[in-house]
Amino acid sequence: MKLNFRLIIFALAILFGVAFSAPSLLQLDKGAKITLGLDLQGGLHMLLGVKTEEALKSRLKSVAASIKHFSDRNDILIEDLAASEEQVRFSLLDSDDAKAMDEMLGKIEGLTLRKEGEVYALGFGEEAVAALKNKAIEQAIETIRNRLDQFGLAEPTVARQGEEKILVELPGIKSAADEQRARELISRAAKLELMAVDEERAMRVYQMSPAEAAQFGDLILDDAEREGVKHLVREIPILDGAMLTDASVGFNQNNEPIINFSLNSEGAQIFGDFTGRNVGKRLAVVLDGKVMSDPVINERIGGGAGQISGRYTVASANDLAIALRSGALLAPIEMLEKRSVGPSLGADSIQASLVALVGGFVLVMGFMIVYYRAAGVIANIALVVNLFLILAVMALFGATLTLPGMAGIVLTVGMAVDANVIITERIRELLREGSTIHKAIEEGYANAMRAILDANITTLIAAVVLYVYGSGAVKGFAITISIGILASMLTAILGTHGIYEMIESKIQQRKNVGFWFGVSKGA
Repeated sequence: MKLNFRLIIFALAILFGVAFSAPSLLQLDKGAKITLGLDLQGGLHMLLGVKTEEALKSRLKSVAASIKHFSDRNDILIEDLAASEEQVRFSLLDSDDAKAMDEMLGKIEGLTLRKEGEVYALGFGEEAVAALKNKAIEQAIETIRNRLDQFGLAEPTVARQGEEKILVELPGIKSAADEQRARELISRAAKLELMAVDEERAMRVYQMSPAEAAQFGDLILDDAEREGVKHLVREIPILDGAMLTDASVGFNQNNEPIINFSLNSEGAQIFGDFTGRNVGKRLAVVLDGKVMSDPVINERIGGGAGQISGRYTVASANDLAIALRSGALLAPIEMLEKRSVGPSLGADSIQASLVALVGGFVLVMGFMIVYYRAAGVIANIALVVNLFLILAVMALFGATLTLPGMAGIVLTVGMAVDANVIITERIRELLREGSTIHKAIEEGYANAMRAILDANITTLIAAVVLYVYGSGAVKGFAITISIGILASMLTAILGTHGIYEMIESKIQQRKNVGFWFGVSKGA
């Protein structure tokens, strides 16, 4: 018996597999562990729709706000500034200001400009609208993912489904309260706007209709806390949440939770200019279309910081701060499908999968021992190490194990033993032809290598394609198959070859190839 480099690598692989799979198998407190997917530990499955048409309206309002700030800051007189569902319109009172206004508007990407005298009509072309809608979906995916990460959920799945749908899977959501919090956090627009109160007509708000308010460039908004209370604000916001840089939970003098927010340099400048020009007037803090507060401006507010107050609990204030920090959704989200997977169903899935895995494992190992004798035992050693390696790599990289993933492990068991079958059959063929033990082993591995590589590489390519273009459970299947293929290449080719090299002298001494390979030499 002698050591060789293949055997040393195989021994290191065994140590690696056992060490890194132990925390998952034994459920130890320390060490990286495999995360169970939605179908194994229970949780929440949702299919969301994105109302992309709303993204265009929001973008047009943002353009109108930029025009308002630019004209105020540069003393450019405009009137009748209004944002509809398809365009922004306003009139320029002094034609000498047209050049400066045109230069400013020309910097807005995708904007189309039509002028009729001093009247401006602004919109977006078809390509710009399509790009804006696509951006709304991509931004929604990123925003939802950021919110869930900050919420503290392990391994949430957020992926695009079709053109305008988003798949969200949240493993570990078990209580109704957690489900409700997660749903609210995902669907909340978290659109923050600072809007000027129309002081001139504010007292008439209860006698005005929305249509009449629109004639004056106003909106009628409900109060967030007081039922029946309404506010009349200017339709074009002073600034919006796109200029927000941070939001955190704080406490006021009564020890009640509030949200402190800060703005970027542009937002701080706009905020400072507006408050400086409107001392003594009110500023409405609007969140998702409802007025949170409308404090009187006592002095110019510099520094770009503000507060949102309301009847918050610490948990709800924290959720709102998370939503604000992760960014407002460009378009509203709607629930298209919701399905809860209970933990008991997940436990049943684990049990059924384990029965399939253990049953298949035992049958394969039994067949290998009966048919290939000692060679079958060596193949089984490689099979066990292969399983440990799969679990170890998944745990090390924090991969999520799903039900299809467990099916992938079962399939990998068959694929791993297939390599050993090919190798052993090649060795048996050479022994029947009268080759020596050494020649049969070396040429058996050499002859089997091409068939093993061809089969494994083609399967690996298919697994990579599944991972790239699949989602959710499909990715889990692709991951386990890929890891299993790479592990089987190490154990079946390198590991077993190293074992044969170590015991080759003993095989030659005993000269009982029937015991070692299940075949009679020269038969």
